[in-house]
Amino acid sequence: MASEFQERKLRGMFAAFDADGDGCLREEDFRALVARWSRLPAVGPGTELRARVETLLMGWWSALREAGGARGSGTVDLPELLTVVDRLPAMAAEVTATANTVFDAVDADGDSRISPEEHRRLVETWNGRPVDLTGVFELLDANGDGHLDRGEFALLWHQFWTSDDPTEPGNWLCGRFAA
Repeated sequence: MASEFQERKLRGMFAAFDADGDGCLREEDFRALVARWSRLPAVGPGTELRARVETLLMGWWSALREAGGARGSGTVDLPELLTVVDRLPAMAAEVTATANTVFDAVDADGDSRISPEEHRRLVETWNGRPVDLTGVFELLDANGDGHLDRGEFALLWHQFWTSDDPTEPGNWLCGRFAA
């Protein structure tokens, strides 16, 4: 069962997924998320990466709908999302594959590194709006080299989705959350 910390952290992500703000996730919300991601330069219409992003996001919608119950309503609420999150530690390959696709989508210049600006683009794409990220990248960039490589990003992504330890930097990967 998700802890209070995990619920607090993931409440913001749930709100980001909930495009119409009605408190429930639907397939349309995930289609809107695909559309937001498709605005990134590397994820344009007709690209291989666009197909990967859509397959990924709609695949997670299917997983949420099935594992979360969706009670035949076609919707998933926050507690149902958290039941899926509880399963993620045992789904390391899926979490890593998601991290790799997200990494490729936000690595705008193709240098195999995510810069602070590319990280901002990631967070604002998830949220669909500008977000205050003051000091967040510095928490993520543990070695202080000014970027995140694929391995660092995958670790942070895994921490974000599975960690119950408030001291792990990956908890901040998708931006600030309510204290």
